[in-house]
Amino acid sequence: MFVFSSLALFAQRKIQPVEELLNGGEEGWTVVEDLLKSAKNKVEILDANVDRAKESLYRTQVTTKSPMGAIVYKTGGVVVDDGWIRILGSGSDRLNRTLPEWNKGKSFREFGETPSFLLIADDVIGGFFLLNGGALGDDLGKIYYFSPDNLEFEPLDLTYTGFLQFCFNSNLDEFYSGYRWKTWRADISRLDSDTVFTFYPYLWSKEGKEINKISKKPISAEEQFRFNKEMREQLNFDE
Repeated sequence: MFVFSSLALFAQRKIQPVEELLNGGEEGWTVVEDLLKSAKNKVEILDANVDRAKESLYRTQVTTKSPMGAIVYKTGGVVVDDGWIRILGSGSDRLNRTLPEWNKGKSFREFGETPSFLLIADDVIGGFFLLNGGALGDDLGKIYYFSPDNLEFEPLDLTYTGFLQFCFNSNLDEFYSGYRWKTWRADISRLDSDTVFTFYPYLWSKEGKEINKISKKPISAEEQFRFNKEMREQLNFDE
């Protein structure tokens, strides 16, 4: 059972200086580069600001030996399929959310706490990808999808590296079957990567299953995440 209010269970961990987190070298980035070379989907790496990247890596407390640490340190984020999916890094003009700042207040209260999940990416229809740190089940390190069409946490049975492979190479039309409206590519070209579409009737409602017939408007990813969370609570999903 996943409960957002479990923040109080998080513990402090030993904080490593950024120099130690960088000592792993380029191993994580080499993995990312290999995935990029074989990418079938359109993938755009957003430039990182060095100072902001170091701060984000320090706050995330993940070594650059890991692909996630490499994404945080080496990129301002990653945009997939013209902005349909946004993978969080250290923030940029186009994706002005860092991975640690985005998670603060959601998966932990203060930097330095050990989160029991991490929000690592999201999509334009208001879905959110989480790395399980214990809140979602026994499969630590696996990715879940907080789906806007049923408000469930769907296990994807992917590691972070597997998630990058999914984003770069999988058939996203198939994964999002029924949720890509006719003009989606043109519509999302007018959004920044901190904004999503919200739909009415809601995607999780019986009336919200015809994506080309329902209304949509842009709202912040922050607002959509909190709305999904509140609706899940109101519908007693965690009881």
